[in-house]
Amino acid sequence: MNIGLLSFEYPPETGFGGIGTYTWYQARALARLGHQVHVLAGLKEASALYTREHDGVLVHRYWSAAPVMKAFDALGKLKWWWTRQRLENGWSMYQSLKTLSEKYRFDVLEMPECGAEGYLINNLLRVPTVVRFHSPSRLIMPFYDVQPGDVTWCSFIEQRAIDSATALTSCSSFLAAEVRAKLGVKAPVDVIPNGIDLALFDREEQAEIADTYGWPKDKVTIFFAGRMERRKGIHLCGEIAQSILRKHDVAFVFAGQDLFGYMKDKLLPSLQGQQLRGSVHYVGKLDLPELRSCVRAADIFMLPSLWENCPYSCLEAMAAGRAIVSSDQGGMPDLIQDGVNGLLARCDDAESYVQQLDRLITDTTLRRKLGAEARRSVEQRYTDDAIARQSAEVYERCIADRRGSVPKRARASA
Repeated sequence: MNIGLLSFEYPPETGFGGIGTYTWYQARALARLGHQVHVLAGLKEASALYTREHDGVLVHRYWSAAPVMKAFDALGKLKWWWTRQRLENGWSMYQSLKTLSEKYRFDVLEMPECGAEGYLINNLLRVPTVVRFHSPSRLIMPFYDVQPGDVTWCSFIEQRAIDSATALTSCSSFLAAEVRAKLGVKAPVDVIPNGIDLALFDREEQAEIADTYGWPKDKVTIFFAGRMERRKGIHLCGEIAQSILRKHDVAFVFAGQDLFGYMKDKLLPSLQGQQLRGSVHYVGKLDLPELRSCVRAADIFMLPSLWENCPYSCLEAMAAGRAIVSSDQGGMPDLIQDGVNGLLARCDDAESYVQQLDRLITDTTLRRKLGAEARRSVEQRYTDDAIARQSAEVYERCIADRRGSVPKRARASA
């Protein structure tokens, strides 16, 4: 098949968020399976369409400089940042795909719902499309300081792409149920988890990451990776760290972009002058190889998010064989079975995390057992090649549906 994966996020130019990480793994795995794979990604500033090849994948990047982009930019005066980004993104994707379609005949296109890559493409171009649910804006925007109008219009734009897709997938059963209940999605949603390349976690790294960032190598290390924002549970981490460090001589290591100054203005200052036995280290935003090295060097991975679907931060820790303490919310119970391949803590409950971390700090045997089972879970269910095969079955079904000229609405009500 000639497959196009659309995602504004795609490393390295447009970051390492979960959607970009998924697209990166998925594209490489599909190419290894023998498909011709294209990624259409965004840019942070206007640019003509250009193409590069990486690991057998053709990566196309474009960001429109058309006058309509200035009209979208005016939404910034209303502080409708999310709506503006969706309109700009969908327009740029549509314009670039029209050009690419003159050279390549795409059999199927896949895109995330969050980003609204398909709000024009799915309605104006006759190509089978799959919209994959990651983090619908209507479900996650309540965790951010956004304008009511931004919520309404951003959600509407994303919904247009969802409603006009040939097929829908989700990376957790949790989110598949959520979009039916809260977004009114009537069409079937195939649950296909995110996949990860285990070989990348089995390679010996050249540098000793603990030395690079200056955290102690002879202490139990608890690692947090993610954006420093409330949805990721960063507001709980100060209380968790204080409680643990008063009892244990361990190291907390935090990695991620400090978008709202939480680490600088709140967490780190709150620990100054405290009588603590251990230490806290903030290493900032890391690239993927650095992040993999940190996860491998840690003993425990902590994921206190308030809302998650199928996060790569957890999959990466599982692939590295780390003991995990995660929230019992959302898609996390799909990944973590409490007491089997990790521990679950009550969502938004700092003391619950303290109790679970205390168990792992004091019980080396339990840490190793849970880490080994986490790794085994990935080997059995979450390898990128296995996920790519499942996705390819959905793509083939979409192509067959299109050839049969089955109306989308008829399929949705079937």
